[in-house]
Amino acid sequence: MLNLVDGEASSLRNNMVALTKDRPGEVIEALRSLELPDRHDVRKGDVNMARLGSVLNLAYNRDIEQFDDLVMMQGVGPRTLKALAMASEVIHGDATRFEDPARFSFAVGGKDGRPHPIDEKSFDETVSMLQNSVDAAKLGDKDKSAALKRLHKVAVAGESIGTPLDFLGELIESEWSHAENSGGKTFMGTVVKGLTRKIMDTQNGLLYGKR
Repeated sequence: MLNLVDGEASSLRNNMVALTKDRPGEVIEALRSLELPDRHDVRKGDVNMARLGSVLNLAYNRDIEQFDDLVMMQGVGPRTLKALAMASEVIHGDATRFEDPARFSFAVGGKDGRPHPIDEKSFDETVSMLQNSVDAAKLGDKDKSAALKRLHKVAVAGESIGTPLDFLGELIESEWSHAENSGGKTFMGTVVKGLTRKIMDTQNGLLYGKR
């Protein structure tokens, strides 16, 4: 997720141009030297907990009901609202908002079951609402686009309230339980209770060794 026109992305733009002038071998060597975690699971250190906590508070504690300009979202389920809040951040957030990209995996889940399986209903509803927003804007009705921007601002404002010291594990457990009881999806298809997660938990060992 890159916003190349953001004022704070000037260094990135310059480096991209510089890369085109380097010898291919040097670029390949630089890529090989990159260090990424030898795991698939999402951990507390990968995520800005204040940002994630604010989105969850907005979605599940229904703070959204306070804002008249977000009335179009007041009937939306919490998982869809969570996904919409994260989508609005991608659309309206500045470059500093993407320092912890792993956080966005909590929008609707991941096909590899990390951090949890995909919630198909919230996925479809989010795509539909975003499409409706774009279509309406093309016709001159920008209320829905404005609401998405407002949603982002509300989520950002909530980050200063404070979050529990550690809720990530509880969140992941809750989403897995929901997926097992509500037909969550992974690349293997519909989640099978007691089986899919066991298979997913073997991924790290198979791919990277037991470290």
